[in-house]
Amino acid sequence: MGKVHSHSQILQSSATCNFTSKQETFTLWMKSLVLNGKGCTVFDSNGQIVYRVDNYHCKCIDEVHLMDQRGHTLFTILRKPYSLFRFWEGYRSPATKNDQRGPSFRVYKTYRNSKRLTTYKAKLGLDKNQQYTHKIESSTSKSACKIYDQFGMLVAELRRKKSSCGVDFGEDVLTMVVEPNIDLSLVMGLVVAYSLINSQM
Repeated sequence: MGKVHSHSQILQSSATCNFTSKQETFTLWMKSLVLNGKGCTVFDSNGQIVYRVDNYHCKCIDEVHLMDQRGHTLFTILRKPYSLFRFWEGYRSPATKNDQRGPSFRVYKTYRNSKRLTTYKAKLGLDKNQQYTHKIESSTSKSACKIYDQFGMLVAELRRKKSSCGVDFGEDVLTMVVEPNIDLSLVMGLVVAYSLINSQM
């Protein structure tokens, strides 16, 4: 496979400023930089690492951590096994399983699907008693999806990455386009939860 990016230095990036000021494009490599680990690595348009998920215990699939480029945890994302539905909850760091604030978001599959689309719901603002909903839609390819806000406006889109010559990098390399004035870390939390539901991480 061709290079995802020409370099991957862990440097300060605009993605650490939670909200986007303009439309931004990122590359998601659905692999961990840790040998034999599971997770994903996110690069900005300059090829710098901005987010990563590293699961050092591959057998542990109930808890993952979304980190920034310096390894600081932004969200702890937990699977809830007591429900008939597979869903994951994200807690802003620092957080524990018994955090009294509750989760910042919850992502689950709705099971009311058309032949072409699979729909997921993301409930946000749970930790602030200001609940609102986003929707995630995916087509036949589970790696590609679109995230819409409560007004039906596009927030972010994931699709398989292609080179300038049109060569597909494969299912584990994605392009993510995020619209302006969007909380990047929150969007990444939703993307990680969505990927975990679909066993892509």
